[in-house]
Amino acid sequence: MRVLVTGGSGFLGNAICRQLLARGDEVIACQRGSSDELLALGAHVVRGDIAEADWLSDAATGMDAVIHTAAKAGIWGPYDEYYRANVTGTQNVISACRKNSIPKLVFTSSPSIIHGGGDIEGGDETLPYPEHFNSPYPATKVLAEQQVMAANCTALHTVSLRPHLIWGPGDNHLLPHLLKRTTSGRLKLPGPEKLIDTVYIDNAVRAHLLALDRLDSDPTSVGGRTYFISNDEPMSQRQVIAGLLKASGRDVDISPISPRVAMAAGSLMEALWKLLRLKSEPPVTRWSAEHLSTAHWYDISAAKRDLGYLPEISISRGMELLAEACAETADQS
Repeated sequence: MRVLVTGGSGFLGNAICRQLLARGDEVIACQRGSSDELLALGAHVVRGDIAEADWLSDAATGMDAVIHTAAKAGIWGPYDEYYRANVTGTQNVISACRKNSIPKLVFTSSPSIIHGGGDIEGGDETLPYPEHFNSPYPATKVLAEQQVMAANCTALHTVSLRPHLIWGPGDNHLLPHLLKRTTSGRLKLPGPEKLIDTVYIDNAVRAHLLALDRLDSDPTSVGGRTYFISNDEPMSQRQVIAGLLKASGRDVDISPISPRVAMAAGSLMEALWKLLRLKSEPPVTRWSAEHLSTAHWYDISAAKRDLGYLPEISISRGMELLAEACAETADQS
């Protein structure tokens, strides 16, 4: 199968490209940066911006399927930048599929698009979209997912996956963010005992390949559907964060803070950053305070039933693999 992967230089996109190549698929990686690793493995790397429709359409010529992982992530920044990458970029992916008669599209969404405040415990795909978001990331990702779902038809079958907090060796987002926030060895959380779920990188990749293969073998059974993806092992935020940091060689003292104080601090920081026109990310925002104050874990029964998805690497084993990778990186530096 000839597969175009957007965001090939990203954490998830790169891992998907490597697994596709390992099983014998032909891969076109569309990304903004270079990737000597993917080139060495046999991928064809095309550099560009998915917000540029003509470039993307040309790159998609002759493809059998698209896995669309490219997005602007994070919790802070101008809405227009998020809209350009997440909404316009997804519109262009759908248009490229239609123009090139590509029948299969797997889209990487996010559980954050249904988190509008309050605990989510065992929520499934029937949860409604919130009416308001405190961050441009979920606000634009929900628009992107709606476009992908609306595009599903007999000529283009689409699936949207919602992997929750992907981590593992090569993580260039979650773990670096935690390390940056814990330089003092201390961390205050508004909900340290709240349960959340996460997904190890190899399991997230497996879900995408299973969705791709199901679109190939039985597209009507999954086309137009969304699926939560996780390790199916809810744990407290304290356990998850302390485990990730320990794997990287850092111990941290986690203590609770009032959710109201955290939300007030987020509002204050956002106002200050806007007033001073600072481009950096505030240490806390309303969105991060909201998520750190609440439980959010999901029922993945639908993915098990329809995709045959089961996490193959447990959290405990994933932590061991992460620790080994971090130790190897430290030895090389």
